[in-house]
Amino acid sequence: MKIIICGAGQVGWQIARHLSGEQNDVTVVDNNPDLVRQATDTLDVQGIAGHASYPDVLDRAGARDADMIIAATHSDEVNMVTCQVAHSVFAVPRKIARLRAQSYLDAIYSDLYRRDHMPIDVVISPEREVAEAALRRLSTPAAFDNQTFMGGKVQLLGIGLDEDCPVLNTPLKQLTDLFSTLRSLVVGVRRGGVLFAPEPGDQLFAGDEIYVVSHRDDTDRALDIFGKAVKRQERVVILGGGNVGLAVARALEASELRIRVKMIEKNRRCAEFAADALDRTIVLNGDGMSRELLAEATIHKADSVLCVTDDDKTNLLAAVRAKQAGCGMAICLVNDPSLQTLMKPLAIDAFINPRATTVSSILRHIRHGRVRGVYSIGDAEAEVIEAQVLSTSPISGQLIREIDFPEGALVGAVEKNGKVIRPTGATRIEEGDIVVVFALAADVPAVQRLFQVSIDFF
Repeated sequence: MKIIICGAGQVGWQIARHLSGEQNDVTVVDNNPDLVRQATDTLDVQGIAGHASYPDVLDRAGARDADMIIAATHSDEVNMVTCQVAHSVFAVPRKIARLRAQSYLDAIYSDLYRRDHMPIDVVISPEREVAEAALRRLSTPAAFDNQTFMGGKVQLLGIGLDEDCPVLNTPLKQLTDLFSTLRSLVVGVRRGGVLFAPEPGDQLFAGDEIYVVSHRDDTDRALDIFGKAVKRQERVVILGGGNVGLAVARALEASELRIRVKMIEKNRRCAEFAADALDRTIVLNGDGMSRELLAEATIHKADSVLCVTDDDKTNLLAAVRAKQAGCGMAICLVNDPSLQTLMKPLAIDAFINPRATTVSSILRHIRHGRVRGVYSIGDAEAEVIEAQVLSTSPISGQLIREIDFPEGALVGAVEKNGKVIRPTGATRIEEGDIVVVFALAADVPAVQRLFQVSIDFF
C-alpha cells in the first residue's frame, strides 16, 4: 500500500514507523528538512521536504498513485487544503486529517467534510481523544492506563503492582485456577522497562506494570485481586481550562455520578470563557502552582487532580504539589515521552500521552476491513487489536492452542454471539467471533495476517 504522511512531528513519525514496519511504501512530507532527514535516516521511508499542501510537492511524493494520505501537520488549515488537493488533483482514495480547532469539529458543521465540499474521509481530533482518555482514567483511578473494547464490554487496564499485592510470586496459571469465574487475563507485563507477553508459568513481582484485559463487570474484582482499592470519584480538580479541560468538565457535569468539579485556569479570558460555558463547575482564575490557590480549590479534599495545561513541566510540578497537599490521585498530560520515566519517582498515578492516543485513533481508521479497534501501548511497544473473524481467516474453526500465534501475542477476550468469555486453549474461534489480541509491535503484522485484515489486502 502506498501512503503519504504529511507532517514529520511526533505523530507523523510514529505513524510512519508503524506503517513502514508493515512493508508499506511510505513517503513523509514536511517543510522542515531536518525532520525529513531524521525520518529517512531512522525509518524505511522516503522523504520530501516542502509544504504538504502544494500540488507539486504532493506530486513529487507520489500522490498520483497513492492509496492514502494522512495529513498530520501542525496546521489545521494546511491539513484541510492538503486533503482537498489530494482529492481534486490526484484523486487519492482515502484521506485522513488531524484537526485541533473546535469550530471545525462542531457537529452542526459536519456536512463540511462531504466529498463535494471538503473531501476528508476521517477527521481526528487530538483534544477530543485526550479528553476521552482523561475520562477513562478518572473512571478507573487505580489503573495507570485504560481503554475500552467491544463496545465498552471489555476494558484494558494498566496496573502497577505494589509490595502489598496479594498475588505476587504466584504463577499466572495458578491465578487462573484460583479465580476460575473471573473474566480477566494478564496479557502484558513490563519489568525493568521491557514489555513482554507472559507465559502461563510466569510469576508477578512488586514493581511490575501489568496489562489486564477484563470484562467490564469484573473490573473492580480484578483490581481488588491485584491489590488496588476501588474508590468512587466525588471531587475532581482540573488544572487547565483549554479545550481538553473544558471537554472533561462538560462530560463530568453530564455524568450521572454527580461529581463536584473545580477548575483552575491561569489565563483570565480562558477562565471567563470556561465559567460561561460550564454550569456547575467552579472556575478559579490563577496559577495552579500556587499553594494558596490550591488550598482555595480544597485540593486536600479532592479525590483526583487532572493537570491538562499545555506545559508538561507545569503539569508535573502541579501534580506533585497537589499530592503533597493531600489530593488522592494525580493524572498528568505529558507530551514529551522522555518525561514519562519521572512518573513513578514523582508518585504521579497516571499520565496521558496525546501522541499515543492520536496514533491509536489514526491506526484504528487505517486498519479498516474487519479490524474494529486498535490501541497503541507505551512508546509504540505493543498494540491491542480488536478484530472480527472472517470465514476465510486462517484461525476460523481452530482451537486457540492450535493457532500459530507469534510468541509476543496473547488473546485477551472473545465475544461469541454477543457474550464475552475469557479465552482458554480449548476455546474454538469461529466465524463472526470478535477477538481482542495483545501483540508486541514486532508481531503485529503476523497477527494481522491471521485475521486476513492487513492493510496490504486493500
